[in-house]
Amino acid sequence: QVQLVESGGGLVQAGASLRLSCTASGRTFSNYVMGWFRQAPGKEREFVARISWAGAVTVYSDSVKGRFTISRDNAKNTVYLQMMSLKPEDTAVYYCAAHRAPWALSTGTPRNYDYWGQGTQVTVSS
Repeated sequence: QVQLVESGGGLVQAGASLRLSCTASGRTFSNYVMGWFRQAPGKEREFVARISWAGAVTVYSDSVKGRFTISRDNAKNTVYLQMMSLKPEDTAVYYCAAHRAPWALSTGTPRNYDYWGQGTQVTVSS
């Protein structure tokens, strides 16, 4: 079992930056591919970014590529999402998730992730 707790959300103006954190407890954090997802009201949960076990490989959705950066610190059992140049369309609840799979088999599909945090709200005003 892995417990995930997100933090760092808030209300910001367009163009601002935020850094989300997700701290894990339970099983060995470094054995999991970690992902960030988001869900806006009335929309399906969508993939944002994922990162390999050691942090060497990352993948981003086209909508955030070049603006968001995912990273992890396995010594702190924490994964981060640095968000820059935020837009109103980035407004959503952001979730971190853990996926116990080799990187080559990992995906951005939410149903493939084994553990989820409770989410943190990010609101970007125009």
